Amino acid sequence: MSPEQFLQRIQKNPPAPVYLFLGPELYQLGLCRHALIEKVLPPEDRENGFARHDLGEVTLATVIDDARSLSLFAPHRVIWASGAEAILPRGRAASEDNIPGAEDLAAYLKNPTPGAVLVFESSRYDFEGDDRNKVDRVRKVFAAIPDVVEFRLYTVESARRLAQDIAKEAGLQLGLSELGLLVDSLGGDAGRIVSEIEKLRLYAGTSRKITADDIAKLVPNAQASNIFALVGALGRGDRRRSLDSLDTLLREGEYLPLALTFLATQFRLAMVAHEAGLRSASQIQSHFTRLGVRMWGDRANQVQQTVSAFPQEKLSAAIEKVFWADKALRDTRPDDRVVMEELVFTLTT
Repeated sequence: MSPEQFLQRIQKNPPAPVYLFLGPELYQLGLCRHALIEKVLPPEDRENGFARHDLGEVTLATVIDDARSLSLFAPHRVIWASGAEAILPRGRAASEDNIPGAEDLAAYLKNPTPGAVLVFESSRYDFEGDDRNKVDRVRKVFAAIPDVVEFRLYTVESARRLAQDIAKEAGLQLGLSELGLLVDSLGGDAGRIVSEIEKLRLYAGTSRKITADDIAKLVPNAQASNIFALVGALGRGDRRRSLDSLDTLLREGEYLPLALTFLATQFRLAMVAHEAGLRSASQIQSHFTRLGVRMWGDRANQVQQTVSAFPQEKLSAAIEKVFWADKALRDTRPDDRVVMEELVFTLTT
């Protein structure tokens, strides 16, 4: 079931005795955890009635034993077991059919403790790309649990709708272009979107419109647009504009190794697109999404522009030069600016 379906069910019905919370989207997971605790535990029972375990540190049998225990201090309990993927068997000889404690879980499901809700949380793996098989293995290990809530990462569109809704609730005046900048800067991360909107509200208030400058000042990664301006200028061979973009980054206090990391990532994504014969932004977005790489529309446009600006041979040379510049920045140098200016001169010759 989806998080929305879970929230609707526990509003109208008693919660199930055991849940599997599966997936990496932590914002909605937090909402569901909060709603479950409020549903099961009265305020006076929350200190003694909520128990946490980490299956990377304790066994499945230990968690089941705790769920079977009756508390003298709280008639209702929520037992939360995070890191559920830690019990996956390892090695070629291991089998999902022989998990220590699995029989205890099956027996507990037949006779759960009244007043207790047991939640297994597995948030390490995504549903796409290389993680898909690992998610399937977690499902198989916990197949006895009928109530599974899937926490899938937000799409770009759903992240924008969330940002719009949260901004409206906060009374924030956020235009569509500023909204897009905010969501793209945060990579569609729902939890960060919510926290950054609150920061913007505290900083700018609700009496004026939020500007791109406000977002650049407060939101991490918003300066990536300036780094991309540098990428574009380098691709055109525009030395003067490249140096101007570099000067902007330095004045804004950009950490130069981080800027180089962004450049390297951008060039590598463009190289993959070159090798796959991708030409349009939509092809790039579809291709990387199938590979399990998060790629939203604006980022796909940036990669497409880099592909257009850099022929494959020039791109390969640029990746190598960025590597050596990054190494030089980490050496003892009199001025990091010298390293970056040398990179600009090299890439625009």
